[in-house]
Amino acid sequence: MSPASKLFKKLAQVYDTPIKVQKYLSTFKYNKKSTMRSAYQTWQHQEAHCMEGAFLAAAILECVGYPPLFVSFESIDLLEHVIFVYKKNGYWGSIGFSRDQGLKGRKPIFKSIRALTLSYYEPYVDKTGRITAYQLAHLDDSQSNWRDSKRNVWKAETYLLQLPHIKLRSSQKKFLKIKNRYLKQGPMPAKDYWVY
Repeated sequence: MSPASKLFKKLAQVYDTPIKVQKYLSTFKYNKKSTMRSAYQTWQHQEAHCMEGAFLAAAILECVGYPPLFVSFESIDLLEHVIFVYKKNGYWGSIGFSRDQGLKGRKPIFKSIRALTLSYYEPYVDKTGRITAYQLAHLDDSQSNWRDSKRNVWKAETYLLQLPHIKLRSSQKKFLKIKNRYLKQGPMPAKDYWVY
């Protein structure tokens, strides 16, 4: 067994639920550098951006039976976001890493990936952001060594960027209302189904 596999199994003994992993990831620093570190390298540096955080969440939770599933969001400002998603008792939840609490995790209460995506729509809106599309992906389909590569795993990012996404139609009137509220009041207040 590789050092990375041993580490992930050890972490999974402590952080054995998605909510525990979300809270663990929230202790990491935000990575502003242009990197795409594997799960193991992310743990070593104790910092992450959204995709690196999702790599680590997937590596830990697959040790307790969760497949490495991601949802990728496309935005009008090209600032995409990636979350780890999981299903529990027939409902979808997520783990997210971000500087914005509204883009972190969700409790498993959503009947579909679309419903889960819609829970991110309003907190995604800021001066430039708006989710325009989404897609569910199995990370292993990227054929990248996202678990323990010592090099940047840009192949995983490229896979998600090239993956056809499902358009998310939304009301322009609703969007402008949310944006105006953001400009006046800042980020929306936390909801009880957020996990961060």
